[in-house]
Amino acid sequence: MATTEIILREKINGLGAEADVVKVKAGYARNFLIPQGKAFEATKGNLRQREALSAARVKREAEETTKATALSNKINKARLSFTLETGQGGKAFGSVTSMDIHAKLEEKGIKIDRHSIKLKKPIKSAGKTDIEISLHADITATIKVSVVTEEKSAE
Repeated sequence: MATTEIILREKINGLGAEADVVKVKAGYARNFLIPQGKAFEATKGNLRQREALSAARVKREAEETTKATALSNKINKARLSFTLETGQGGKAFGSVTSMDIHAKLEEKGIKIDRHSIKLKKPIKSAGKTDIEISLHADITATIKVSVVTEEKSAE
């Protein structure tokens, strides 16, 4: 397979961030990255322009870190509570999932990506749980979730 070196103009998940010189398949570069303006060929002239892209990358990463730190502080202070109905045997109807946590956070005005909530499995029992939320490569927040059960009467 033919590969080519390119310089990225913007952050592309799974490939790299701006100013990175990466090797990709020639067709991917020629047919997608370069026409979309996401990258350009790594020639001697273009390699000199990398410094401007590096400065933009440093600025973007600093802004992302600042926003993630502020959001982390807000999340660490938040407390969420959920109520699960239980049957006669004490078995819970339903569970608390990452979708539920995401919805409660949005009600409180905290907007995050649902996939950043690191919930191993849905919560199906009463109690308090600390759930980790990955906001940035280096920054994580912990939210305290309490689940209360309420017995549903048989009608």
